[in-house]
Parts: sequence; C-alpha cells; structure tokens
Amino acid sequence: MTKKLYWEDSYMTEFEAIVVSVENGFVELDSTAFFATGGGEPNDTGKLIFNGEVFNVTDVIKNGDKILHKVDKEGLEIDYKIKGLIDWDRRYRLMKMHTASHLLSSIIHKEIGALISGGNLDLEKSRIDFNLEDFDREKFTAYVRNANELIKQGAQVKSYFMKREEAMKIPGIIKLLEALPPDVENLRIVEIEGIDIQADGGNHVRNLNELGKIEILKLENKGKTNRRMYFTLT
Repeated sequence: MTKKLYWEDSYMTEFEAIVVSVENGFVELDSTAFFATGGGEPNDTGKLIFNGEVFNVTDVIKNGDKILHKVDKEGLEIDYKIKGLIDWDRRYRLMKMHTASHLLSSIIHKEIGALISGGNLDLEKSRIDFNLEDFDREKFTAYVRNANELIKQGAQVKSYFMKREEAMKIPGIIKLLEALPPDVENLRIVEIEGIDIQADGGNHVRNLNELGKIEILKLENKGKTNRRMYFTLT
C-alpha cells in the first residue's frame, strides 16, 4: 500500500520516499504526494530526483492500493531514496477547481435536490453533470452568484476520517448518482464548514476565499435527464 501524503497535506510540494518497484516505466514508492487520477480529478505531474538526475513524472495511476508514477526514462531501482517535486501551479489550480465543484454541487443539491451524474476537473475549465429533467438557466446563474458570495465571505475547508457506518448516516454525504464510496472501514470526509460535507478522496484548498470567482462558461442539455455545466475560475 502506498501512503498518500496528499491526504495529510494537499499543500505539500516536496517529499522523500523509497522506490518499492519499477516495472514498464512505472515507479511505485512507499509514500507519495503525487495524486493519481480519480474521482474526476486529474493526476499530478512533477519530478522524481535521484543523485541529481531528474525523472519527469508524466502520469500517475492507481493499481489497487498502490500508486504508480510514469517516468520519462529508465534508471530508478528498488530501494533508491528519491526526492519528489510536485508541479505546484497545476496542483493548486486543480485543488481550487475541486473545491469549487463541491461548493456548486452543494448549493444546487440543497436548492433542487440534484445529484451529480458525472464530471471532470481541468485547468482551464471544469464540468459537472446533474441528474435533472428541467434546466432553468436563470436559476443556475443565481446558484453561481450565491457561490461567489460564499467565496467572498470565506469558510474553512477541512478533511478528516470517519467510520463508514457513521458517515453514511449524514444526509447529503453522497451527492453522486448511483454511486457509493469505497467499502472501507474509514471514509475520508471533506467539509466546507457550515456549507457542505462529502465523502471524497481529492485535494482541496484550506479556505473558500482562495477560489477567486466562479464563472459559467456553458450550460448544455446532454440527454433526457442529464444537464451539464462548464465553469472556470478567475
């Protein structure tokens, strides 16, 4: 099992770790601050450094409870002690996008009970799909305006673990359509104080006031009950 350092501190940009395995261009470490693609959040990129030699990390994937780092060349071996460097600009932008998506989905869920049917975070624009039959564009504009007011006010964002049995008793803990969190004893919880609480394994900012401003880029009908919102942060 790879220890997930980003669960301890999403703002961590440097770390040291030991190479556990190397196979087909993928490097497994005993611990990592690199986020592997999952839950709509793209992977981190960055570098692994050994004895001054740089190995660029171009992809990060999950394989069971392991996190594997795709590097651009050979040379790393088992038991090497490496230094990892995260591309912070990319990480921080995706963190902000992820927290913004939680804020929006929380507001929309509270207002009209819509669940998330899909989504994807990216650097320039992100999207959320909602399970809705009716799509009122004026209301969605109002939801975003509400979100931006909350951003101005600020609210602490924190993560912690909770027994799965207790977490599943919390109303709205799951906002994904036909989806349940991993069948594990303890769930990771991300909470925007006073606003939202969700089971989530991704990276988030410490306070809403870091987000800037949410802007709607496009609203689309993608099927009978699928409504899509594209948004960005400015």
